[in-house]
Amino acid sequence: MTVQTPSTLQNLALQALLRDEALALFCLEEVPFLLFPALFKEAFAGRLKKLMKAIVAAWTFPCLPVGALMKSPNLETLQAVLDGIDMQLTRESHPRGKLQVLDLRNVHHAFWDIWAGAEDGSCSSESLNEKPTVVKVLRRYARRKQLKVVADLCLRPRRDETQAYFLKWAQQRKDSLHLCCINMKIWAMPVDFVLEILNVFHPEHIEEFELNTEWNVFNLARFAPCLGQMRNLRKLLLAPLYKNVFKIANRTGDREDKCVKDFVSIFSKFNCLQHLSMQGVHFLTDHMSQVFRCLMTPLESLSITHYQISQSDLDSFSCCQSLFQLKHLEMKGMVLQILDVMPLRGLLEKVAKTLETLNLQGCKLKDSQLNALLPSFIRCSQLTKINLYNNDFSMPILKDLLQQTANWNKMNVEQYPAPLECYNELGHVSVERFAQLCQELMDTLRAIRQPKSLSFATRICHKCGEPCVYGQGGRLCFCWR
Repeated sequence: MTVQTPSTLQNLALQALLRDEALALFCLEEVPFLLFPALFKEAFAGRLKKLMKAIVAAWTFPCLPVGALMKSPNLETLQAVLDGIDMQLTRESHPRGKLQVLDLRNVHHAFWDIWAGAEDGSCSSESLNEKPTVVKVLRRYARRKQLKVVADLCLRPRRDETQAYFLKWAQQRKDSLHLCCINMKIWAMPVDFVLEILNVFHPEHIEEFELNTEWNVFNLARFAPCLGQMRNLRKLLLAPLYKNVFKIANRTGDREDKCVKDFVSIFSKFNCLQHLSMQGVHFLTDHMSQVFRCLMTPLESLSITHYQISQSDLDSFSCCQSLFQLKHLEMKGMVLQILDVMPLRGLLEKVAKTLETLNLQGCKLKDSQLNALLPSFIRCSQLTKINLYNNDFSMPILKDLLQQTANWNKMNVEQYPAPLECYNELGHVSVERFAQLCQELMDTLRAIRQPKSLSFATRICHKCGEPCVYGQGGRLCFCWR
């Protein structure tokens, strides 16, 4: 007689339970707690709602990372899980233990890897990074008996039924649960709605926040105190935000300026900020120096794109110590054509040993400006990617640049504008000239080092909206095909 190994016997028991949901419900109290994770995964995959609800209600591990199993939103599955949580909330104690954290984020979680058979039920996730701050300690002390629910939220005007159900459920139970959102994205939502949500999911837990809206500065000023509570924020994206340029009724320029200053002051509240992205934030024109002065920590990445930069804004780039350890700098669509770029050169010189990516696409730089930036460019020995598309450089200055990049041995992707000599007097691309000059530039660089990915692109064609690209995966715009 053959003796089955324990793992095989367990699998047979699980399959027997899953074939008969009623039997599984009846026997659940007798199921060893070590089998709960495997049983839940199978019930989840088979959408056995009653069994899922019962397992959640009886869950004995500190953490239930159900979000890692949700590859796409499903209302019935979520309802079963939350119904099980409601059952847990109604019980004062559980004979086997008590769930402490329900993680609804769609991120890989070590729990499911471990509990194919493991030692303990500790809760750890790739993205859940608990930092011992005073604020969090106080909150935990006040709520140490509350179940913690962790979620990521992307709020849009048209919410799917799964998210709408979860938000309603959370709002109704905000006093009995510890609700945390780690990553929040807002798309075109009214400020009142966002403030209401942040009254449920407390701002201090947010580590990544995106605000994609067209609020005017008065709405931003209303939102600023709530934003200032995000003291554990590591990543912030603001886009697009517009200054109200039309003075009507009681909206005076002085009121707008006060709102902008109040909003800018909020940056001094961010003690953990590492990544700052701002797109189309024209209301901050002439205020960028104040923003930089308010920064409390060194930034790892800075992205300011499609922004009407002033000379005073650019001057502040070389004076802010919080920018001196940048690994990633993006200034796409920031027109520098008539500005003195020496402050940018000063910043590049300070970050020469740390900068890994540089994007100056569409800055409308001229030969004289590239010539001024060239000494700082060639000192950036850690660069892995550079994008200079849509700038106005001649053949000689491009050659000069490429010939001085011998120390760019970590470079993976290089994107340069086609030289001005590719265009005729009407500004149209001469395809033959384009191919000839770009090949000459490639040969120039290959005489210095061997590029991994190198391309040259023309300006956007006004007829078809496409550029001509020469290099890896090269193509002509539609007009030439």
